[in-house]
Order: sequence, then C-alpha cells, then structure tokens
Amino acid sequence: MMKDADVVATVMTAALAAVEPGAALRALMQVDAGQLRVGPQQYDLGQIGRIWLVAVGKAARPMAAAAALMLGQRLHAGVVVAPEVAEPIAGMRVLAAGHPIPNAASIAAAQQVAALLAQTQPADLVLVLLSGGGSALLSLPVPGVALADLQALTRQLLACGAPIQAINCLRKHLDQIKGGGLAHMAAPAHLLTLVLSDVVGNSLDVIASGPTVPDPTSFADAWAVIERYGLVASLPPAIREHLQRGLAGQVADTPGPAAACFARATTLLVGSNLHAAQAAQCAAQAAGFQSMILTTYLQGEARAAGRLLAAIGRELALGQHPLPRPACIIVGGETTVTLRGGGRGGRNQELALAAVSDLAGLPDIALLTLATDGVDGPTDAAGALVTGTTLQRAQALGLDPQEYLARNDAYTFFAALGDLIHTGPTETNVNDLAFLFALPRNSCF
Repeated sequence: MMKDADVVATVMTAALAAVEPGAALRALMQVDAGQLRVGPQQYDLGQIGRIWLVAVGKAARPMAAAAALMLGQRLHAGVVVAPEVAEPIAGMRVLAAGHPIPNAASIAAAQQVAALLAQTQPADLVLVLLSGGGSALLSLPVPGVALADLQALTRQLLACGAPIQAINCLRKHLDQIKGGGLAHMAAPAHLLTLVLSDVVGNSLDVIASGPTVPDPTSFADAWAVIERYGLVASLPPAIREHLQRGLAGQVADTPGPAAACFARATTLLVGSNLHAAQAAQCAAQAAGFQSMILTTYLQGEARAAGRLLAAIGRELALGQHPLPRPACIIVGGETTVTLRGGGRGGRNQELALAAVSDLAGLPDIALLTLATDGVDGPTDAAGALVTGTTLQRAQALGLDPQEYLARNDAYTFFAALGDLIHTGPTETNVNDLAFLFALPRNSCF
C-alpha cells in the first residue's frame, strides 16, 4: 500500500504524463508505406510536395521533435517558437519569444513564419503544431499598431481578470497571424493543425488565438470586450482607431468558415485537460481511492473557486458524500485573478490560499493545485498544497492567510510553509488541475 504522500505525487505525475506532447503526437500520427495518417486524416506522400512545419507554444519543442523524428527527410523546413530555447532540432529554426506579454522576439518569430509560408506551393503540406502560450509567442500587429500598444493592452486585460476568450478576441482583431491569419498565409497548400488545448471547452478558435481556423468573433465583439472591462479611456490611440475603423467596415473582419483559405485545412485535437484528468483518475483508482472528475470547466475568480473546493472538502471530511474514503476528486479548468495588491502568485496558488481557512482542522483532507505547464503566474511554482494543518502552521509563524490573499501574495505565504509545488517547466499546457483528497482516517500525511 502506497503512503498517502506517494499517492498524491503519483496522481499528479500521471496527469502530466498523459499530456506529454511528444507521446500524445506519436499516439495520433503515423508514417507508413508512403502514407501519412493523423487520426482520421490520411495523406498520400507521393502526391504531396514539400512538408513545412510551424510549431508554436509551450509544447512546441517536444511536439516538433516528435514530428521531425517521424517525418525524417520528408520534412523540408520548419520554425519552432517557444518561451525558452532548449536543444536544437535538425533542419529547424528554434526560437524563443515573449510570454505572457509579446516582445520584439515574438514579432521577429512571426516574420520568420510568414517568410517560410511565402515559399509554399499548392501541392505542399503545412503542418502546424499549436499549444498554450502561442498568442503571445507569435505576434504580427496590424499596420499602425505598435508592439508597445499590444503590450499595454495585454497587461491591462491580464490585470482586470478578463478570461482568455475575451483577451484572444481582441488579439485576433489586432494581429495579422491570429484569427485565421496563418491559414491565409499558408493557402492554397494543404494545412494540417494539431492542437494541444489549454482552453476550457477546447474552443479551437481561442487556442493560441485560432491562427488556422475560422473566427466566429467580429470587431463588434472585440469592442464589447473593451467596454465590458472599462478600458475605453486607457486604450492606446492606435488600437482605438483600428477597432473603430473595423466597426465602420473600413477594415476587413477576420475570415469566417466560408473563406477560401480553409478549403484544404484540417484541425485535430491532440490532448486536453480532460485527458490529463482521466489519467489522474485512473492512477487514483489504481491506488485504492474512490475517484471522480467533478468538472473540467472550472472558471471564475480563483479565490471563489478555492472556497468552493474547500466546501466540498468539508463534506468529504464529515461524511460519505460525494464519495466514501479514501477519495480523490479531480477538478480541471482555468480560473482568473483580479489583481488587488502587489504580491506574488498565480491563479493556482491563490485558489489554494483561499481554501486555507475553510479547510482548517479537517482531518486527513488535502488540496493540491497544479498549473500543468509547471509555471503558475510569474513564479517558479506550479501550485500549492493545503491540508487541515496549514492554518495552524501559518499562525505559528505569524502568517494570516486573509492578509496575504488581500494583496495577491500566495507565493510568499506558501513559500514560508514549504508548501509550494515545484515541477519545473513541463513543456506541456492543458490548463489547470486541482486534486481534493480525503485520505484514510488517521493519515500521517
């Protein structure tokens, strides 16, 4: 029988292993007897000209490496854009760019992608590998809008707690590569996009701002986001002018489903939050725990989600509902944080901090929060661990969780307790996971 701490670690590890980008790609893609099979899609390589590769996102390097290994000499050239440059990949340019705020390297990378796609011919195949973070890593602002304008707007949207759907709606209307722009650059070549989803509900037009799929949003939707979050007065003038011109019909909107650039385009999902949650559930059950996936659609303010999960923890501690002990409840999704103070942290750490007081004194209950990319907010932690003893230990050190929550300083709080979760960058990204454990009675966790 595994120790309780080992069970917690095993469940977390299983979730991450299930969405390891290279393995996920290899499970879907096969090259055999002159045929390229990717899920239900099949290409006769004898009829395909050159194969070009564009990989963008936190999982870009392992996805590109796996594809390059399978395609071998059939792969003509490629550009890989990630937050950090690791080891090179033969025949490809591997670039680092800005995240979560685009930088000059993001624009340089987008220019290299545009230059690569300008070389394609109708018989060619463009293989695009997308994962979370792609919106910031690859940026080609519309004429008249400067990088500084995009940076300022992105910071405002992140600070006000806007969901990724709203943020990316604006990005798509201010960038030439997003919202179907990359598909337009690749046309009329064959276009195959493989996606590792970091968006709740796996909306393909939202992941990396949908560079290869039709965009269902409009300039009116983009302007509605500006109004909803009270950003009209602080909007950079160039962005205001571009959006207003779009509203007036003076700038063409992003391409919809009928656009010619999608006639030879296919998009397939490689991995998602649900895949990770299902693997975690199997690992928990193998360890003898009752387990259920409560939802993979958790959204809203992180501190509100933390109190919700703490309420479920109290119910687990006091009875047999919703599962008998030992139990593991798995929740996936992506919350947001509205910044109120100048502390350090991320949404997963804030969610955990909000649960500390409500879980206090509960025997054998543990809550672990996890950013699957290993980087929660602008910190080196992936999340945090809370148990029924966290509040007591914090008070012994003179730490008040409510004070730290008020200034969004979850990182400092959990660092003092040694309860941060450090995985290091995982090179994958399928949103966030939270694991609520009701351990066996008299657990020594």
